[in-house]
Amino acid sequence: MHLEAKETARLYKLLTDKLGSDTTEAMFKYIDSKTERSVENNIQALATKTDLFLVKDEIYREIGSVRQEISDVRRDLGETKADMIKWMFIFWIGQVGATLAIVLLFLKK
Repeated sequence: MHLEAKETARLYKLLTDKLGSDTTEAMFKYIDSKTERSVENNIQALATKTDLFLVKDEIYREIGSVRQEISDVRRDLGETKADMIKWMFIFWIGQVGATLAIVLLFLKK
């Protein structure tokens, strides 16, 4: 850091000799403001540990809700499967009854 201050002072002196005090001062202010804006833009783009923890917590909450939804879908699927099997047996019993009735009708004649 000490070296940077020496180099800045040397550059300031050289530019003051060539360009004058006002122009050099304006140029240094311009460079400082550009550098500050650039640093501020970079800082806004960076995530802090707190930001990362908040995102992590949000992801875990989303994963929990997705797991709950999957559990609900599995339960609904099980209920639907049981209903389908029940209705299949009712249909088969009806078919067996109808087939038996037709066979008995032919046997009586």
